[in-house]
Amino acid sequence: METSTIDVPGTDITRVHTPRVAVFRKEHFNAAHRLNNPNWSDEKNARVYGKCNNPHFHGHNYDLIVQVTGQIDPETGYVIDMKYLGDLMNQYVISRFDHKNLNLDTEEFADLNPSAENIAIVIYSILRPHLSDSLDLKIRLYETERNFVEYPV
Repeated sequence: METSTIDVPGTDITRVHTPRVAVFRKEHFNAAHRLNNPNWSDEKNARVYGKCNNPHFHGHNYDLIVQVTGQIDPETGYVIDMKYLGDLMNQYVISRFDHKNLNLDTEEFADLNPSAENIAIVIYSILRPHLSDSLDLKIRLYETERNFVEYPV
């Protein structure tokens, strides 16, 4: 754990461990997709993916939770400005995937099966370059109320 010099009011402590704190931002998007492996037969795709292999696609109301973990900036009191994080999510993820057919309307899934697992990894790779290296990033994506994935673990 890194240390930084901060004054703790009411004490003689001037050098303490700066705790790491996790902050979370939740956004929502709707998207259609079809899970399909082009190397498999129609029968195998139907058996493995079931309703998710519908040739006419199907949709989900995704809930995206982005977790950023880091030390609190002593000047701002923030790990990250939540408005900035929300703006990043909207600019680079929500505007890209909301009300889209992931298979047909996005470059990211032209050749990648848009499973929840792959969507979470893609979102991570989109957001990671926009955050300081000192911050950890985790993506939690709810495909349904009961089914969600996290990346990285």
